[in-house]
Amino acid sequence: MSTDTEQDPDDELRERITNFLRRNFPQIQMHGGSAAIQDLNREEGSVTIQLGGACSGCGISPMTIQAIKTRMTKEIPEIDQVNAMTGMGGQEGMAGGAEGGMSPSFPGEMGEETDDDEGPQAPF
Repeated sequence: MSTDTEQDPDDELRERITNFLRRNFPQIQMHGGSAAIQDLNREEGSVTIQLGGACSGCGISPMTIQAIKTRMTKEIPEIDQVNAMTGMGGQEGMAGGAEGGMSPSFPGEMGEETDDDEGPQAPF
């Protein structure tokens, strides 16, 4: 029989991940963004994080995702793979493991190679 004082191991791990995000990445919330656990698979050692709010469309989201992935796998031994999405059409950010992920994009970059390498155009 289960009692209210016993905590499910998945709930405990979910709480540790949430606290990790709050402690290590306060800038997400300070800049109007959010981070939520979408999926947690303790057996596989994987977690999927959804970055939302101001993180969607933010130019440094890919770097934030990479930092989350690197730090979380070091600090939380049960997690081997971190997948993160920014909410931009469901596209994945820097994913952990062999899946790869999308590369950081820069304003004006269309994803196609062009002959002229002048960089992005100024908005004025």
